[in-house]
Amino acid sequence: MSAPSLPPLIIEAAINGATSKAMNPHVPRSVPEIVESACACIAAGAAIVHHHNNDGLLDGRHASDPYRQAWTAIYERHPDTLLYPTMGGGGPHTNIAERYAHVEELADAGVLRLALIDPGSVSLGPLDGEGLPAAIDLVYQNTFADVRYMVDCCNARRLGTHISIFEPGFLRVALAYHAAGRLPPSKIQLYFGGPTLPFGLPPTAASLDAYQAMLGAHDLPWMVGILAGDVSETLAELAIARGGHVRVGLEDYAGPHQPTNEELVSEIVQMAHRANRAVATPTQAADILRVPGRVE
Repeated sequence: MSAPSLPPLIIEAAINGATSKAMNPHVPRSVPEIVESACACIAAGAAIVHHHNNDGLLDGRHASDPYRQAWTAIYERHPDTLLYPTMGGGGPHTNIAERYAHVEELADAGVLRLALIDPGSVSLGPLDGEGLPAAIDLVYQNTFADVRYMVDCCNARRLGTHISIFEPGFLRVALAYHAAGRLPPSKIQLYFGGPTLPFGLPPTAASLDAYQAMLGAHDLPWMVGILAGDVSETLAELAIARGGHVRVGLEDYAGPHQPTNEELVSEIVQMAHRANRAVATPTQAADILRVPGRVE
């Protein structure tokens, strides 16, 4: 028996983030490594690839050139793939125009279809050796004015968006824009904190129930991801069964092994097959998310 009422499963590969070679030698850091890992993930079943670069972020700004270099090579082999960057946090050292400049540059260069909007602020940091939240001053900051800037930018450029939900309040902000008819075509990315990363909701069925209750009847595609955890051991099967989508990759993974990105993608593909749910191609993913046409 298949699951004809459910859309094909969109798999996102978040291939590096802040993960170092010391943590996992398979993590891609250079542009050539990013290209090869991304293409391997796409071949394995990923429709979306997200990655960071190695810029220092001293001024809150990411460089657009390394993204353009990697994406040009990826598009040559997989022209329909959805690719999107990261962005730096706010604070007194920067402003949203600087932090979002690379997104605008990539869109204006014609290589970006899926941008990102992070509609809120959150304290991010691990537990320390005593099991307490580490005594560090790390807040990922996005004011409501910053959010308005990001939304307006994406609407003006007709971009699809990845909406990061680190805390329930982030989703309330996104739904307010949706209710007002101002939210761009979006993927709602539900992030859950793993055992050592105490933000947001824990990766449990009850937590997913809460987010689904908030989403209600809103026709917004949603995806689960576990930061500093293992989505395949927690919420992946539940998301697949409920019509959601799944993010995996070495940015997020904190399991006991040292897998490659494509191995993590393949694991989710196998779970989808066991559930008789089709896996989305990049073209199908763009249709589901209502993202504008392919990069030419």
